[in-house]
Amino acid sequence: MSVYNFAAGPAMLPTSVIQQIKGDLPSFNGSGMSVMEISHRSDLFEKIIAEAKTNLLNLLNLSDDYEVLFLQGGATTQFAAIPMNIAKTKHIGLVDTGHWAVRAQEEAQKAGIKVDTIASSKIDHYHDIPKVIKPQETLDYVHLTTNNTIEGTSYKTLPELNEPLVLDVSSNFLAQNYLFKNVDVIYGGAQKNLGIAGLTIVVIRKDLITKNDLPSMWNYQILAKKNSMLNTPPVFAIYTANLVLRWLKDLGGVLEIEKRNLQKSNLVYDFLNNSKLFTNPVKKDSRSLTNIIFSTGNDELDKKFIVEAEENDLLNLKGHRLVGGMRASLYNAMPYEGAKALVEFLEKFEKENRGIN
Repeated sequence: MSVYNFAAGPAMLPTSVIQQIKGDLPSFNGSGMSVMEISHRSDLFEKIIAEAKTNLLNLLNLSDDYEVLFLQGGATTQFAAIPMNIAKTKHIGLVDTGHWAVRAQEEAQKAGIKVDTIASSKIDHYHDIPKVIKPQETLDYVHLTTNNTIEGTSYKTLPELNEPLVLDVSSNFLAQNYLFKNVDVIYGGAQKNLGIAGLTIVVIRKDLITKNDLPSMWNYQILAKKNSMLNTPPVFAIYTANLVLRWLKDLGGVLEIEKRNLQKSNLVYDFLNNSKLFTNPVKKDSRSLTNIIFSTGNDELDKKFIVEAEENDLLNLKGHRLVGGMRASLYNAMPYEGAKALVEFLEKFEKENRGIN
């Protein structure tokens, strides 16, 4: 039996990418140096980062009007860095969809930014996403978390607003097809759908990158001018991300991976919809493709499920500490066979434990 890793991140890599990495570890492109040793100032790496930029913009269906920054510090750093760079009036709006949206608000406020919550699903325990967002006229932009890993919710399409959007796409980066016609910034950590921990990607309209007095490592103008290499970038993480971008491109792009993600998530949701033991609290039109939360409603039974799942090579299904229960993350690299194995185990566990709850 294969081991399936359902972790919320760092997450699975495609098998072919891991095989390529194994081949490149001793000597990258015949250089005699490991891919983990190559200089970020070398032609070898210049080609990697240039290809990664091109592949990413092509997969997002964006033009070269956008700059791609390969950064460190996680998406959490960008909660403050983005408004500090582009919020000219220091006044932004936020759609409150859960934990990470609230964190984005808190970090922006620490940076001296006024943040208005213009829509929230908190009253519904974040079991859906806000459908009605009040129009605003005076905001620099609206911050939106497209997918919520903890709450298991996501936007199927982006809301149409008067203001430009800044999107935290950390947990469904290139996993769903969105139209970015009114988007200023797209950002997220790479460790879920695009690679390994240590890399954060920011895609930003070039006309928003202007001169400012921010410290250099927060300053988009300086970082863009230095091609994300003001200091030593996460070379290995960028290399890995480019391999994943190639893999996605060869599969047929975002539309194809979205179709596969729908097949995987529908398989699991179809089981949960008909289960007499497991429940999913999220409203159907707000359910995430990539993060499925569920529970038995019994803490001890949930713990038993997690232990027995691990014994069956279904790993990292424990839910986030804020909500408990279980969580299956079906990111891009998770094969359909993994979702099928999970459902088969869910069925078996339910038959064996139906009378306990």
